[in-house]
Amino acid sequence: MWRDAGAPADSFYEVRPECTDVPKTRFKIRAGKTLSVRKWQAAFNSEGQLDIAKSLNRIHRGGIHPSIRGEVWEFLLGCYDPMSTIEEREEIRQRRRIQYATWKEDCRQMFPVIGSGRYITAPVITEDGQPIQDPLVLLEANPESGPVVPQDTGTADAESNGSQPNSCSNMEPVTDQKIIQWMLTLHQIGLDVVRTDRTLVFYEKQENLSKLWDILAVYAWIDKDIGYCQGMSDLCSPMIMLLEDEGDSFWCFERLMRRLRGNFRCTDSSVGVETQLNNLAAITQVIDPKLHQHLETLGGGDYLFAFRMLMVLFRREFSFCDSLYLWEMMWALEYDPDLFALYEEPEICNEKGEGSKGKEKSMRQCGKYERENLKAKNAQAPLPISVFLVASVLKDKSTKLLTEARGLDDVVKILNDMTGNLDAKKACTGAMKLHKKYLKKAKKP
Repeated sequence: MWRDAGAPADSFYEVRPECTDVPKTRFKIRAGKTLSVRKWQAAFNSEGQLDIAKSLNRIHRGGIHPSIRGEVWEFLLGCYDPMSTIEEREEIRQRRRIQYATWKEDCRQMFPVIGSGRYITAPVITEDGQPIQDPLVLLEANPESGPVVPQDTGTADAESNGSQPNSCSNMEPVTDQKIIQWMLTLHQIGLDVVRTDRTLVFYEKQENLSKLWDILAVYAWIDKDIGYCQGMSDLCSPMIMLLEDEGDSFWCFERLMRRLRGNFRCTDSSVGVETQLNNLAAITQVIDPKLHQHLETLGGGDYLFAFRMLMVLFRREFSFCDSLYLWEMMWALEYDPDLFALYEEPEICNEKGEGSKGKEKSMRQCGKYERENLKAKNAQAPLPISVFLVASVLKDKSTKLLTEARGLDDVVKILNDMTGNLDAKKACTGAMKLHKKYLKKAKKP
């Protein structure tokens, strides 16, 4: 039988020609499998309400066409209710854009480089709120091709650069601890931004780097409990590329962080992702006790070697394009049609959650992984599919780990060697199988 070999999707995410060592993309746009523009548009009725069930199946089978990826992600991440109309979504979109612009202006008032089309990579304030004026720290302004740090370049220079005069070097000492903590993160965001997806042509443009910096800086300000942590730039970067409006990109990232922010929650004694690592250990112990015992013997029972995979959702293990394919398959499998209401009206959802009728009605609109969890009727909160993805990868490498790993360095090397050699579809299928197996074994007394 003739099979469609598929069209490559790399042209949508162009790699810089000098970067020859990037992982090859396996994802291909396949007719009849990949969610196309036509199939996506056909899923809406005349009022703009979405029957998402068929789209979820299509995404799981073949991903999303890159030209509509951004707008589909907005639904998968719970930015919009699938039963909303075109008018309702437009009203929400405009309200959110205004809210983002307000937050961004608040940040600009505190630190004028925000929204200037530039970013910083050097610290600008001390821990006690004193502005840093050291010329070695305050790098020279270079708005054409590099980071701009707070510095009094003079009105004439500022005007010649097409920007507003930068008053950052005239900053007064800051006494508000919340503002100090936020300003202390700004240069770290800048350092991460210039390292994020640097192989892509998209990030050769200063405006795109500054947009990423602005979004992360605003998020760090509004989410004071989490602030900014390394890894967030990897999660936010695709949103900038897929959604043209900066406000829309911000809200897509904010919705993703709703799922993952627990991983970034740090205290003096623990890191949030430890919970997921403990879950991974428990799953491996049930699914592959021999491997779990071997890892414990090597001193890897805390599973810290899987830290990065969970924190940035396999961004480093896959090519850029394949990581997006993996994410959308995960979100389609986990999809809950009540996600929007859960984020927007949590009190109403909690009341509704006391009875199961509302949930049963929407089972068809749920992703396959979500349906399995609902059928299991487990009293505990379901684990994210990402944990089973990591467990699936470990299971796949079990023989190699058992025979070749003689220390934790070997475990890390074996897992690092997977970079660019993983198949996103196979990993998701493996995760679903392990999930089913785990639920059965977990039921047994």
